[in-house]
Amino acid sequence: MPPTPGPRPFSPRPSPISTADVARAGLRLGFPSVLGAETWWEEDRPAEGGRRTVVHRAADGALTDLLPAPWDARTRVHEYGGRSYVVVPGHGIVFAHHPDQRLYLARPRAGGEPGLGAEPPRPITPEPGEPGALRYADLRVQDGAGGPRVWCVRERHHQDAKVTRSIVIVDPTGAGEVAEVVTGSDFYASPTPSPDGRHLAYVCWNHPHMPWTGTELRVTRLSDGATWTVMGGPAESVLAPLWCDERRLYAVSDRSGWWNLYRADISGSPCEALCPAEEEFAGPLWQLGGLPYAVLGDGRLAVLHGRGDLRLGVLDPETGRLTDLDVPFQGWAPALDADGDVLVGLGYRAGAPRSVVRIDAADGSGDGSDDAGHDGDAGRADRAGRAEELRREIDDVPARVLPVPRVVEFEAAESGATEAGAGMRVHAYLYPPEQADEGGAPYVVFVHGGPTGHATSELSLEKAFFTSRGIGVIDVNYGGSSGYGRAYRERLRGRWGVTDVEDVVAAAKWLVAEGLADPARIAVRGASAGGWTVMAACGASDVFAGGVAVAGVSALGPLVAATHDFESRYVEWLVGPEDRYGEREPLARAGQVNCPMLLMQGLADPVVPPAQSQAFAERLMERGVPCTFLTFEGEAHGFRRLETKAAALAAELSFYLQIFR
Repeated sequence: MPPTPGPRPFSPRPSPISTADVARAGLRLGFPSVLGAETWWEEDRPAEGGRRTVVHRAADGALTDLLPAPWDARTRVHEYGGRSYVVVPGHGIVFAHHPDQRLYLARPRAGGEPGLGAEPPRPITPEPGEPGALRYADLRVQDGAGGPRVWCVRERHHQDAKVTRSIVIVDPTGAGEVAEVVTGSDFYASPTPSPDGRHLAYVCWNHPHMPWTGTELRVTRLSDGATWTVMGGPAESVLAPLWCDERRLYAVSDRSGWWNLYRADISGSPCEALCPAEEEFAGPLWQLGGLPYAVLGDGRLAVLHGRGDLRLGVLDPETGRLTDLDVPFQGWAPALDADGDVLVGLGYRAGAPRSVVRIDAADGSGDGSDDAGHDGDAGRADRAGRAEELRREIDDVPARVLPVPRVVEFEAAESGATEAGAGMRVHAYLYPPEQADEGGAPYVVFVHGGPTGHATSELSLEKAFFTSRGIGVIDVNYGGSSGYGRAYRERLRGRWGVTDVEDVVAAAKWLVAEGLADPARIAVRGASAGGWTVMAACGASDVFAGGVAVAGVSALGPLVAATHDFESRYVEWLVGPEDRYGEREPLARAGQVNCPMLLMQGLADPVVPPAQSQAFAERLMERGVPCTFLTFEGEAHGFRRLETKAAALAAELSFYLQIFR
């Protein structure tokens, strides 16, 4: 009998998407603001060393880069930063400059012309003893009789490596001292003065909590400093306060098991759920300054809600009626702003990238036929809101080769069926490859970071780079991901390195069972916490032909000793006591890794030190396991420079072509 033929060699298809195309597509848009007919937003510039600027769109549609090189509007508070600027009417913009982390005022040109004046931005906060020792984020403007003031979170890095935080007031003109108003908690977010200027609302929490495990919404009376808690505690995550009037606040809380909207009286009377639903109305607070809802001019709330991707709707807080706006975007980033009935946000849809979108919410109010009720089904508006795309992250999108994501679910592994996770199914987005071969295509399992993060269906040219070449992608929201309620997040509590690993292995096995993937050609890739899962999964299962880890965590003891303050106690929730470290960390499983691996790392990473990847690479090399370890000078936690992005993607593709042969 003739020998049974082996699997056909994988040959990538020609693709119109190059590594340079993907690198240039890193024009990350963030944190839009609106005031009348004008709009502002943040914008990354990979071709300019990865710096970030603030872009202004005038009433006539003219776009102006407000911060020419070398200005870089990025804050390093919590190391993950967040919103780095705020518009101060009549004065310009106040922003945090990345190199020294001071706040600067950039004035507009005289006569109302677009752009900045002749003078460069000037600092309005004092120069610290060491660059970056005083950092500012979550900027909010309050108008008053004495002129505008900027409220913000300040992070102070002391010489003994201790980090403290407070809420401060800054004069945007630079006059006077920075005034510290609230201190004493380990972390702060969302400083929000009341309309009458008598009270300050804010969110705070202490170690070992993270903002998605336990926070408090507090109010401080500014006349005498009296402070009390309105909502929250160690088992409740409260986020994003906004004032309803002088005595009442809106806020998002997960006390029901889902991040829903509430209204609370600062006197301490019971808070009121505005629209109870088994949906999320917010996301995890990894970055400061974004708001998942906004108050419109007539008192209604523009809200984001859903499971997985978040839809945009309008909620009447008096009736609880939620009506989705009929706009051509299927998902939104949790960063909204409104002025009257004009709303701005960051929307995306199938085949189109993330865009800054401006909407006339009054035009899309409709009369909705269904109450959202308790099942999360919102009524549709009967008229489309006028939605205008102001800026896209990617200008030239090769539509013919873009994969259309499909929402899929599969059973969680049995050992993950804890009390919190019993009966849970794993959520993922499937991106089929172009022209899959008979017998299954090669696939890459994407693992997001966080690990309390979330993958969405937002257009990714990086995924299209692979699918257009015949390599499929499944992006897994493993147990612990946000977007599906607190119980789903709690699946990872004490089980990091178990639940996440089981779920990504289950994703690979599901691909094979469905006849989608060639069982010999499945890889796994992830960054940061996703890199941890990649390393651990390659040591726990032989289902993967190879793994790619970027800035991956390999050992817990060194991480806890060296990482930044924001996450320094996170491992206690994720894993538990130190005696569990050895059985969980990937470095301890390196002896069971037999597949090739590609490890990449920025050498200036303050979140996951380079030694984490290096130790894992050395352990594999000692055993003769094929391992490539690439480092990038000047890159931190997440590659920003165009040349780095292109080089990393080229290395990743080369790796897949070798292991999928």
